[in-house]
Amino acid sequence: MSRTILITGASSGLGEGMAREFAARGDNLALCARRTERLESLRDELLASHPGLTVSLRALDVDNHDQVFEVFQGFLQEFGQIDRIIVNAGIGKGQPLGTGKFRANRQTAETNFVSALAQMEAAMEIFRAQNHGHLVTVSSVTAVRGMPGNVTTYAATKVGLAALSEGLRVELTKAKSPIRVATLYPGYIRTEINEKVKNTPFIVDAKTGCKAMVKAIESGKQECFVPAWPWTPIGFVMRRLPVSLLARLF
Repeated sequence: MSRTILITGASSGLGEGMAREFAARGDNLALCARRTERLESLRDELLASHPGLTVSLRALDVDNHDQVFEVFQGFLQEFGQIDRIIVNAGIGKGQPLGTGKFRANRQTAETNFVSALAQMEAAMEIFRAQNHGHLVTVSSVTAVRGMPGNVTTYAATKVGLAALSEGLRVELTKAKSPIRVATLYPGYIRTEINEKVKNTPFIVDAKTGCKAMVKAIESGKQECFVPAWPWTPIGFVMRRLPVSLLARLF
């Protein structure tokens, strides 16, 4: 039986890449993003390669929180149930604190944390009613420590998202719920969000990165660095470095 997977931010980058990978596995897709013309192009591509699938599209600006709930419920009514929801939509704006760029940092904080919270709330409403589902949140390797400069606010939002996910896992485990929650910590994967970033060690192309993300999701693990090599050992080391050494590295 085919699963139904909902992916936010599916018009480009990691969301688009994961949609291709899940389609190749035979999953039906509920895809949403602001740029519907790009979603339509992706749908046409997927159906040409996998004609037996159902690929449904809806416009969604995750910063419109009422719309998040409407879109998720609309997909639920259309498909009957949703098996997995991937909270992927986000932005990468940011500047060093105190440099007059509060607006950019605030937008990053609101989209990557508050709007992610809205997506998680909408997803859990569905999963609690179904009494099953797999919620996947896309954090970042930058969440393992505070990051300097342009990445400070972005990294902080990803820490917050990871903490929300972990808190929810604890709650569901205590309740012996069948609902699962996974958090991904992607390393540097070349997408539109980081195409202008220069300091990107161990970067991989989008196809390689998205294959690793889908493999991690399917593994059933609660937390995964992706790609696993070299980011799992790097994450382990980074969590233990003194601030003085971090300052030299970044």
